[in-house]
Amino acid sequence: MKTKYTIISSLALGILVFSCKAQHSSIIADDALLVKVDSTYSFTEGPASDKDGNVYFTDQPNDKIIKWHANDNSLSIFKEPSGRANGLYFDHDGNLLAAADENNELWRIDSNGNVDTLLTSFEDKKLNGPNDIWVDLKGGIYFTDPYYQREYWTRTKAEISEKNVYYISPDGKEVSIIASGFVQPNGIIGTPDGKTLYVADIGDKKTYAYTIQPNGTLTGKKLFTNMGSDGMTIDNKGNIYLTGDGVTVFNKKGEQIHHIPINENWTANITFGGKDQNILFITAMGAIYTLKMNVKGVRY
Repeated sequence: MKTKYTIISSLALGILVFSCKAQHSSIIADDALLVKVDSTYSFTEGPASDKDGNVYFTDQPNDKIIKWHANDNSLSIFKEPSGRANGLYFDHDGNLLAAADENNELWRIDSNGNVDTLLTSFEDKKLNGPNDIWVDLKGGIYFTDPYYQREYWTRTKAEISEKNVYYISPDGKEVSIIASGFVQPNGIIGTPDGKTLYVADIGDKKTYAYTIQPNGTLTGKKLFTNMGSDGMTIDNKGNIYLTGDGVTVFNKKGEQIHHIPINENWTANITFGGKDQNILFITAMGAIYTLKMNVKGVRY
């Protein structure tokens, strides 16, 4: 189901606002507005919300991490250069994890912007290019590692032929391939109870659900939907949000329940932010959008 949007106000504040009628769906707030907060970037990606509801996102071509301030809708540069960061996620200590694509690394960034490089290779081979990240209840880190050739790389092929999902143990001492057999794994998100992990294989136009075992390993691979995704998120009702052609929402059974069209050629990623975690924050091409929801994001 697609929702129609109409421009109702705008340019005096430099913000485009669209009316949103949530037809036959209760996930979007009544009379919600799809707000284009800014469109001055080259390609936005990787939104991640901190404990106060502020959202950090990347402008990878311009090598920046930007902070959206939830209290006043303002924007500021958090880190520049940013290692060509792509996907982001906060760990349980408030550090920002970043898929630092420039040198195919995984970074941990503290609140002052100081970087600790967590990982740059696996079994003495350079990672393909960490893309998206999720942190489990114990602090273990899952990340997807597809291969997208970048113009700023000197190499022209992957050292690791497989495109895998990896897991870093909570103590940071062990790194393992946790799932494999993908064409191009990309979006990743887990349920708040820590029992299910969703992985999108955008290269094969499929999204899978796995059962998370106590030691972090995955079992019971099941097809969730015949749709891949760039980035993804989850709400407190267990609905899964996939991106690409706007935002497509599925319930936990894998049934599509809503579609949010975005007037951009590509919608890359999505998260929940705001003080009450009820603001859907969307990155699409060179723009960022917000939409007020009836559902909320989940925090540990």
